[in-house]
Amino acid sequence: MKTRYCVFYDECGRNPLLNNTLVDPIVPCLNYTRAQLITGNHYKILKQVCPMFDQGENSTYACCTIKQLASLEKSLTLSKAVLVRCPSCAYNFAHLHCINTCSPNQSQTVKVTKVLNVTELNRTREAVVGYQAFIGKTFADTSFQSCKNVRIPATIGGYAIATMCGRYGAKLCTPQRWYDFQGDSSNGLAPLDIDFKIIQEGDTTGVPEGVVPYDGVALMCNETTPTGGDVCSCQDCQESCPSVLPPPPVAGHFTLLGTDGYLKIIHPSEVTCAETNSLAAQAFLSSQFRIWGTIIASYPLTVLLLSLIVVAVFSVGLKDIKLTTDPVELWSAPNSRARQEKEFHDTYFDPFYRTNQVILTAPGRKGHIYDSLLFGPQNFSGIMSKELIIELLELQTRIQFWSDDLNRTASLKDVCFAPLNPNNPSQTDCAVNSLPQYFQNSLDNINAKVYMTQLGVTKEVDWRDHLIYCLGSPLSFKDITDLGMSCMADYGAPVFPFLAVGGYENDAFSSAEAFILTFSLNNYARSDPKFKVAMQWEKEFLKIVQEYQKDPKNSFTFAYMAERSLEDEINRTTAEDIPIFMISYAVIFVYIAVALGEYSSWKRLLVDSKFLVGLGGILVVACSVLASMGFYSWIGIPSSLVILQVVPFLVLAVGADNIFIFVLEYQRDVRRPHETREEQIGRVLGNVAPSMLLCSLSESVCFFLGALSTMPAVKSFALYAALAVLMDFVLQMTAFVALLSLDARRQDNNRCELLCCIKVSKQRPKKPNKGFLMPFMKKYYAPVLLHRYTRIIIVVFIFMFCGALFLMMNVKVGLDQELAMPQGSYMLTYFQYLNKYFEVGVPVYFVTKKGFNFTSVDGMNAVCSSVGCDQFSLTQKIQYATNYPERSYVAIPANSWVDDFIDWLNPQSKCCRLYTSGPNAGHFCPANESGLICTKRCLGRPENDTVRPTVEEFNLYLPDFLTNRPDLQCSKGGLGAYDKAVVRDESGEIIASRFMAYHTPLTNSQEFTAALKMARELADEITVGMRSVPGTSPDFEVFPYTITYVFYEQYLTIVNEGLFNISLCLLPTFVVCCLLLGLDLRSGLLNLLTIVMIVVDTVGVMTLWSIDFNAVALINLVTAVGISVEFVSHMTRSFALSIKPTRVERAIEATAKMGSAVFAGVAMTNLPGIIVLAFAKAQLIQIFFFRLNLVITLLGMAHGLIFLPVVLSYFGPGVNKAVLLQFQQEKEKDREKAETNSHMRQVYDNITQNKNSFEAKVGKLL
Repeated sequence: MKTRYCVFYDECGRNPLLNNTLVDPIVPCLNYTRAQLITGNHYKILKQVCPMFDQGENSTYACCTIKQLASLEKSLTLSKAVLVRCPSCAYNFAHLHCINTCSPNQSQTVKVTKVLNVTELNRTREAVVGYQAFIGKTFADTSFQSCKNVRIPATIGGYAIATMCGRYGAKLCTPQRWYDFQGDSSNGLAPLDIDFKIIQEGDTTGVPEGVVPYDGVALMCNETTPTGGDVCSCQDCQESCPSVLPPPPVAGHFTLLGTDGYLKIIHPSEVTCAETNSLAAQAFLSSQFRIWGTIIASYPLTVLLLSLIVVAVFSVGLKDIKLTTDPVELWSAPNSRARQEKEFHDTYFDPFYRTNQVILTAPGRKGHIYDSLLFGPQNFSGIMSKELIIELLELQTRIQFWSDDLNRTASLKDVCFAPLNPNNPSQTDCAVNSLPQYFQNSLDNINAKVYMTQLGVTKEVDWRDHLIYCLGSPLSFKDITDLGMSCMADYGAPVFPFLAVGGYENDAFSSAEAFILTFSLNNYARSDPKFKVAMQWEKEFLKIVQEYQKDPKNSFTFAYMAERSLEDEINRTTAEDIPIFMISYAVIFVYIAVALGEYSSWKRLLVDSKFLVGLGGILVVACSVLASMGFYSWIGIPSSLVILQVVPFLVLAVGADNIFIFVLEYQRDVRRPHETREEQIGRVLGNVAPSMLLCSLSESVCFFLGALSTMPAVKSFALYAALAVLMDFVLQMTAFVALLSLDARRQDNNRCELLCCIKVSKQRPKKPNKGFLMPFMKKYYAPVLLHRYTRIIIVVFIFMFCGALFLMMNVKVGLDQELAMPQGSYMLTYFQYLNKYFEVGVPVYFVTKKGFNFTSVDGMNAVCSSVGCDQFSLTQKIQYATNYPERSYVAIPANSWVDDFIDWLNPQSKCCRLYTSGPNAGHFCPANESGLICTKRCLGRPENDTVRPTVEEFNLYLPDFLTNRPDLQCSKGGLGAYDKAVVRDESGEIIASRFMAYHTPLTNSQEFTAALKMARELADEITVGMRSVPGTSPDFEVFPYTITYVFYEQYLTIVNEGLFNISLCLLPTFVVCCLLLGLDLRSGLLNLLTIVMIVVDTVGVMTLWSIDFNAVALINLVTAVGISVEFVSHMTRSFALSIKPTRVERAIEATAKMGSAVFAGVAMTNLPGIIVLAFAKAQLIQIFFFRLNLVITLLGMAHGLIFLPVVLSYFGPGVNKAVLLQFQQEKEKDREKAETNSHMRQVYDNITQNKNSFEAKVGKLL
């Protein structure tokens, strides 16, 4: 073939072989003629459309007319809309098609293969409807490489080439497949068939004689264009990326070397002053409580009445009680960063839409291999069948109901999220993501089929061919089959495959194991009437799905959820588990009532029982809780379900211990001569009340300090618990003492309990009733425990403590949402399906605040990721993060309204035009309007092909961009994708905007927390970079936001928060113990050491028993400190005040006397109630109330009744000499008094004897 010869020239009309195309298929005329010299306007247009042919106005030849150039420009404009962000790609793309259409050497690179007669305006000519184009491999490969990474920001990381490679999508696209799609007339864009032949340099095989494959120079993506276009950005061109260091490797887990630990106790010198202070403190407290107890016992009915009045006054506040059920309000502080960011996001943008989802599978159904005419053999899983797709379509159209709030039948359109028509949506405007959307939810489209010929083979193509194509190219407006159907959803947006199907590998979507059906609803404010309609729609949705699940004709196995499901299920399980808590408290009550009784004889069984005393103790606990709740409700501090479940349990544990100590001490005591019943009760109270005060005051101060926590749930719990414990102590010192006085009066009168009119004849034994436990502990348990060989058990506790320290370093932090669900909940199945089938995580927004100038060139460059943008811009840094998804937890790059706005403005596309005539002249003209009335572009063509609007142009056209609906003519319109992503104030300043990316699939709270941490680090880096832009406010900020962050933020700081709270709780236990024991530092330290060991060991067991550390666990650990005080402090005080000569003997006495009361009052009170909780349906209760409280109780019992007595026997304080001296002085006084009484009795006897002798003698004389 000769140089400067054409094979076709000029336009002949429409291609008669093509119908239903997206653009008019205008074909050229067969015309073997010389290339024409191009001059004048013809030359100017050629220079603009095909600048690579420019040889000067009088030296440029071409094989195309002005009409052909206009058609070529129109065709190129559609592709440039998505390619223009990479100038070298757009240039190469135009280069290729200019070679075929206009090359002056067209006859050397093109061979016509098919012609037809075409009649246009009554003129018949031969038209070219098919030809071969021969291209050199280097040119083809370089062109492809320059375009393969160009992205479409609105698709959240999608590649432009995915829409230009047909069935193969971006992942499987190659240069040959890319060119094949461009030359395939069935794609709706190509006007004729072009068979591209890519020829290796030097290889003439298959090349016709005279044909010379085009071997021009294609630009690499990191090269500038001859027209002045800049290099492509890093996001679109890997070769343009700077060298970015990979993140440092993850630090290894902490390991504890095998170093032996040791316990070192510093023995302080015995200080007489301290011993005196201790005695004075005990004497003062005992005397005050003795007087108090005597007075209270003397007027029991009056005291009970006054106590009831006080409780009633406090409880009046319950009428204003508010239960906080919103998890955000419970676990996230109002001033926390996540809450403030959520409020900012929800203030400027719509709240995150409500998600209602069904994940469907069809296990057991056999798949099949479909031999597609266009795509070859394709594996279709069992669920990928037409029958199931139709069944899924029927399911998603069922839900409608009568709405009282709207006074009419309501359906999805009344509450749905409709991004492209938010003001007056129809049913088809609703954002429903599902596989039938690839068929526009049309049964006719699903059933459509047609015969098609490809390469001489004719076969039927049907829904499977269309689906294969759409799964690979979801942005296409027309598939490549003769079906000619769109892939876009009926609401006008694409449905990405990862949102429609799940359970696939390597993007083999047709072999997916699950369908995903998602309804997105607007998240209305609770005060909006439509909020009730949305809740009603979700209720109806759940009802229909559940009925469908029970239908035997249903072909699916599936899981489902509604936005309301979490709250519904939590409320349901709370209601169902209330009886469990009631049974738990009933078991505790029965135990207390039985255990407090004295059982000396069957005849006195009803007299010596303590049913009413036990009931009174329970009522005291209930009244203290009611008073606490009423008081805080009165002052406006809300309650929560955690408080209702935990505080009564805690106060019952503390209160029962004090009740047992008091009642058992009274039963073991013998009334002294000339002592009244009231005085005896006062004296007994004086003996035990200081110990009760020590524990109650320690716990109350502990909880009040715990209220310094930043977590609302922990703070409110601490406040409620602190006042409840304090009120419990006050009521025990008043109402319970009065109640015991009344019961003692009844018992002294031998009257039966409950049947007070009945008296028994058998008298009460004079000797004290020591029960079973105290003699057993004194005779067997304590001596065995404190034997010199068995005391070595302390080593076991030390090893336990060291092991627990190691395990504590490995405790998992978090709370998986599955644990909040009851066993058997449909939400558990949903979470399993979600983790198994979903291939992408939750969307994450990078939100910008006020203070950044987007309108400046520097501002746009600091955000965008296309040509001319900064290498480390906002979107580019997010792109870099996706290179390390295992570390950044970001899987898909962010969309960018700035990038798409710039592309939308680009004059090479037809997106932004102006009316040139009519009433709207000078205003924005949509791309679907005729070019005859909209001939002017919004912006002129820039010299370097890098489009940047001026400040005035930016502000003028941004509103038009945000309201422009995307379509085939202009896919860059911002409506739907960005109209709610940019917020401007009245002056037009952008005060908030957001850029949406996607996290990787996150399956547990540890991953959610790590994702939050890494997203914040990334946002902080972005903030630093953007603040360096001139004119940026110093307080400008970028932050990440997704709906889950507000729940998981607590886990970033909960370890420090927990250490702080527990330390605050431990401090008062040490201080109060020291003060009430008269500055006894050693007792305080041993007390503190034992409680610390209980808490540390508890955390260690949490690691072994799969109990994660979270706010609920923290509340229980704070409770553990309070319960540990009960196990420890009574024993420590008893030991400190004992006057036995050796530490071992004092430890035995303390264990026998106080250990029995602690065991009966704390351990045996808690254990039955805890065991009942094992039968609760809620996993949260089973794990954090049954398991954790069982661990706390058992460890507390072991340390209080085993470790502490042994430690005291080794390191306890010496005998308090002041107490011993007082005891000796009292004993000496008693001895002297006894001797005096004996002497006086002897004198009296002598006098009596003499008197009798004298009277006898007188009688004899008389």
